[in-house]
Amino acid sequence: MAKKINKKNSTITPLQIIDLQGDGFHPLINISIFGKPFILVLDTGASKTAFDQTLLMQAHEQAVVTVSDHLSTGLGTNTMISSTAMINDLYIGGLLIEEFEVAVLDLSTINIAYRQLGHPEVLGVLGGDILMKYKAVVNYGKRVLKLKNSKKKLTKF
Repeated sequence: MAKKINKKNSTITPLQIIDLQGDGFHPLINISIFGKPFILVLDTGASKTAFDQTLLMQAHEQAVVTVSDHLSTGLGTNTMISSTAMINDLYIGGLLIEEFEVAVLDLSTINIAYRQLGHPEVLGVLGGDILMKYKAVVNYGKRVLKLKNSKKKLTKF
């Protein structure tokens, strides 16, 4: 997994584009939380980054998940009860995002569908909250995601 950090405090991370067998494409991105590697779907239509509750708890049994007082919208429903969790060490390429809140949902149906299509399991979706904050540029031609961070120096990971 080649990552590049340039002088402008940005990180470029490769995307894996998967074919949904006639139903479009999903870009996948490798991340790390709790020192463990995971895959997220890069979803420019998702307002918030969301992780699957079961996989999050498998990744870190002591993860604190708090039930939210509002219902989630999207994912085909507006009646899904959601929770949130604070993630202290989310790495996307060379970018470290500290103390970041994610939505925690039951995303098992996504992984069931992915398994049936022969695709890898995903922890969740990388949403617009991170994509906007870090001025994301998605380049499908080059199959890369570029994130900028003007406040902190990026680290090699």
